[in-house]
Amino acid sequence: MTHPWIAERTASFDSSGIRKVFDLAANMTDPINLSIGQPDFDVPDEAKQAAIDAIEGGRNGYALTQGMPILRDKLQAQVDAEYGHPDRKVFVCSGTSGGLVLTMLAMVNPGDEVIIFDPYFVMYSSLVKLVGGKPVVLGTYPDFKIDINQVADAITDKTKLILLNSPGNPTGIVAKKEEVAALAKLAEEKNIAIISDEIYRLFTYDDSFASPASYNENTIVIDGFSKSYGMTGWRLGYVHGPAAVIETMIKLQQYTFVCAPQPMQWAGAAAMEVDMSEHVNAYRVKRDKLIDGLSDLYEIAKPEGAFYVFPKAPWGTGSEFVTKAIENNLLIIPGKIFSGQDTHFRISYAASDATIDRGIEVLRKLAKQGG
Repeated sequence: MTHPWIAERTASFDSSGIRKVFDLAANMTDPINLSIGQPDFDVPDEAKQAAIDAIEGGRNGYALTQGMPILRDKLQAQVDAEYGHPDRKVFVCSGTSGGLVLTMLAMVNPGDEVIIFDPYFVMYSSLVKLVGGKPVVLGTYPDFKIDINQVADAITDKTKLILLNSPGNPTGIVAKKEEVAALAKLAEEKNIAIISDEIYRLFTYDDSFASPASYNENTIVIDGFSKSYGMTGWRLGYVHGPAAVIETMIKLQQYTFVCAPQPMQWAGAAAMEVDMSEHVNAYRVKRDKLIDGLSDLYEIAKPEGAFYVFPKAPWGTGSEFVTKAIENNLLIIPGKIFSGQDTHFRISYAASDATIDRGIEVLRKLAKQGG
């Protein structure tokens, strides 16, 4: 029974299924952990030193709500150089999750519809509901490509925005330039906002990354430092988009998160100077290792980005298969956490090669065993 003091808005989502797997991992001896969605490399030394210098230099008070100039100005220059939009402004938020929360609060009225592609990052549907919106979930199985005609058919007079995540979590799929351009154009024609979650943009392996902001000046882009620089615990993100939307989000940040941690902003500015291509190339190799090790036994849409593979369970439901994997000391995430259907599972290859090799061995054994 729900406690009488608990607000009704919290009933629309459960505690994170991913968190439950993490809790399970804490009680296992030497698990083969392919569940964690964070890089296995450390924060660059230059960023660590900048954080230390900021802390020891007394930069420990509140940051400016919109972000410290050391970082915000650098981000603004980068955004201006890439897009050249006269009205595009950037602000610093407390992680990309904080950016998503503020975006929803700033843009979605109760009853507004938000188009989301299934499978999707766990937070999307829940956040839409949290602010009183209605998620309109469009399936993309089996290849996880966007069908523009399906999107057009789903648009109603209540549609407020479309939420795109490319490279995607949990699939690792990167939307093709043609898909992105068509989606951006459709949003513009229908006067609907498009939000682009680009937290994995650095991890694009086989083709160049495309942002809807290249095709639609009103795109709101959410990005951050967690994945690119291994700073998941430092809570440093940023959002850029039309000035009126960004100013509204800054106003909301004043009354919610207040600011992103100040020392981490100095670290972020230093991190922007670091070449991370060596890590990206290493992850491309890990991706290939996993695909080569499994593709003869599993149905897999080859991921071109992020650090996830989203195979179809070779037998049973995704949940049944994951339960069996966990019994074999392998931690992976059931696909139903990210989806309306329970057929797939997520592997994270943000792990050592030795861990990936152990995981491949178990997954090959399980596929051959059958349910």
